Amino acid sequence: MISPQRDRISVGKQNSCLWASQAAEHTARNFAAMSRSMEVDLRISNPAHTLQRIRAMESSPQHARPITTTENTPNPLLIKTTSPAILASLTAGAMAGALAKTVIAPLDRTKIIFQVTKMSFSARGALHFLINSYKEAGLLSLWRGNSATMARIVPYAAIQFTAHEQWKHFLQTDRPDSSSTGMRFLAGSLAGVTAQSITYPLDLARARMAVTHRDMYGSIVQVFVKMWRAERPRAFYKGFTPTMLGVVPYAGVSFCTFETLKLKHKEISGKSAPNPLERLLFGALAGLLGQTASYPLDIVRRRMQTSGLNGCNYPYDTIRGTIHYVYRTEGIIGGLYKGLSMNWIKGPIAVGISFATFDICQNALKELPVFRSAQ
Repeated sequence: MISPQRDRISVGKQNSCLWASQAAEHTARNFAAMSRSMEVDLRISNPAHTLQRIRAMESSPQHARPITTTENTPNPLLIKTTSPAILASLTAGAMAGALAKTVIAPLDRTKIIFQVTKMSFSARGALHFLINSYKEAGLLSLWRGNSATMARIVPYAAIQFTAHEQWKHFLQTDRPDSSSTGMRFLAGSLAGVTAQSITYPLDLARARMAVTHRDMYGSIVQVFVKMWRAERPRAFYKGFTPTMLGVVPYAGVSFCTFETLKLKHKEISGKSAPNPLERLLFGALAGLLGQTASYPLDIVRRRMQTSGLNGCNYPYDTIRGTIHYVYRTEGIIGGLYKGLSMNWIKGPIAVGISFATFDICQNALKELPVFRSAQ
């Protein structure tokens, strides 16, 4: 006879087996459902087949992610701010500035000499100064201060042209449908202000070297050392305000004129870009208008930069005081516009060479493999 306790144990075992069977069946169903939903063959006996299945799923239309227009269309602002594009602009700008300033260095030095003294300017007087400089100190004396000019103009031109490219894209003036002359003027002005603010002490050193004898300033380093000891760091920014006020119309008019002429040329001729001679002429006209618009402030900044070095006891401390003194002692044509006729010669040459050289060099650099990734 079987005891009741043994019956209870047998029934408990049967219930346990039934519960385990149900749990195993439920787990199997879950794994099967997961396998069907993932649609992936997890068999490890044939990994190549598994990889093909996964790739097929990724490339199938139902699993493909829709590609939007913005993903395929490059952002022009991002293109221009990539490292290769910036490097191309910096390199082309440096080359353009160095070539232009080296060509007109003797005329530039002559202009500065007349700007900072009370000598009356004339073409004959300028020619006489050039001849005397050659006879007394040799041919290279005509390029005195050019090392300081190069130390300034290479970074200045590189920054200015690169900044102009960036400002054009930021203000959207380089789009085909853009016809805002005001925005082109603003882009040029901001480019000039950006470059001049960064390189101003070098401009001051170059002006001082141009109007003094080699015994006083033998190098650009000596200019900074002597100014630091005698006049303190504040002297490094003498004439900064009139320079900023002058660079706004100068750079604005120059860049705006050049860009506008290129657009008009494209509309009239149907060509994508002007040839090198046309670029040179467009740049010359741009320089002529830019120099004329800002010339009185150029006189003021040169007087303030070379204060105490040109034989005049007047301190040239303020813009208003400098303008009043020059007007009262030398007049308008002979004072505030002294040397303008020489600027009408050297200015168009320099700006024409720099603008044309920048465009040509930039286009050539962009064809190189290292720069093509920016296009």
